[in-house]
Amino acid sequence: MLNVFITVKSLGRKKNHLDRLAWPLAESPPTLRALIEAVVISGVQSFNKRETQVPLVSYLTQTDITRQGNGGKVSFGALYNEKEKGEEEAVSTALLAFEDGLYRVFINGNEADQLDMPIALQGGDELAFIRFTMLSGGLR
Repeated sequence: MLNVFITVKSLGRKKNHLDRLAWPLAESPPTLRALIEAVVISGVQSFNKRETQVPLVSYLTQTDITRQGNGGKVSFGALYNEKEKGEEEAVSTALLAFEDGLYRVFINGNEADQLDMPIALQGGDELAFIRFTMLSGGLR
């Protein structure tokens, strides 16, 4: 088991607040493509497990209400689409998004810009997935 750290923007926060999450990988992926696949598959599996874990009684703490309220929506987190998400489709979408330049990957502060480039992750390495947001509006 290899533990790396992924930097993500915290959900429900208006300010640019970043959290550092420990992310376990079964093994060190040999390429950027394999890293993206491993992270996406792990995320899909976590999502699918969460769908089946329904608490007997749903409740929100004051902290939950405040945190969600700061993000603009307070809910019990009910998932209305009970269909499990497919790993292959999610991996395909993530790889296409990378190829289309919708996000970039940084490993220990260095950009990994080729899907088939070799990488050598070690325990404690820092990963960042930077998603680009498209701006909307009319041109004048």
